[in-house]
Amino acid sequence: MATPILIVDAFADAAFAGNPAAVCLADEPRPADWMQRVANEMNLSETAFPVREGDVWRLRWFTPAVEVDLCGHATLAAAHVLWESGRVPAGDTIRFRSKSGLLTAERDGDWIALDFPAYKVGPRTPPPALTEALGLTPTFVGHTGTDYVCEVPTEDAVVAIRPDYRRLGQVMTRGVIVTAKCERAGVDFASRFFAPAVGVPEDPVTGSAHCALGPYWAGKLGKTELVGFQASKRGGTVKVAVAGDRVRLAGKAVTVLRGELIA
Repeated sequence: MATPILIVDAFADAAFAGNPAAVCLADEPRPADWMQRVANEMNLSETAFPVREGDVWRLRWFTPAVEVDLCGHATLAAAHVLWESGRVPAGDTIRFRSKSGLLTAERDGDWIALDFPAYKVGPRTPPPALTEALGLTPTFVGHTGTDYVCEVPTEDAVVAIRPDYRRLGQVMTRGVIVTAKCERAGVDFASRFFAPAVGVPEDPVTGSAHCALGPYWAGKLGKTELVGFQASKRGGTVKVAVAGDRVRLAGKAVTVLRGELIA
């Protein structure tokens, strides 16, 4: 039986921007090895697999190489597809059960707002491989328990980084976030996200990174509502609202491809 699969550009208001994610709409749970093969075939940073379980949706995410515990842009894409396909009524909140607990998605005008866990950033002495791979010495290095967070002086410095992906992939961490305060109007901070250790050299727009960036910059800037810009080649905007141990991430999404898996 054919299984619907779609590609959605998340954290984007037009096609071919933001971060593309595949969303596979299986009618029942599938084995993890099958989902991993599908994700490898799609060869995007993430493929999402939502499956209905009563009044909630079980959600899992796979890179081309591994399953991950949390993914923002593929959750945004999955919510967009569930509403767009009529599987969830347009005005209803979507509840996802995941390895990171209960997550929700709701419409906010043209935006989709996700309720995610907040990640604390604790200071950490960087391993030599990290600074060598980035080719710079950050002004601050911390860790969330999942990712390194490296602050650099300017947005230009974020854009200019050309990492050594082979060396960076040897650092024992899921990913590396590089960030800086923005001086331009309407944007509070910029970032990029590198995760060669899990098969994603650079992720275009990373929702889960903003689970750490939101609280980090809220503390430094003294505000709880922020706008982040991920300065990859595709680029994308993420609105972040920090509320205790949760963050609200908001972005837009555009479907760019619909098809069927026949394997």
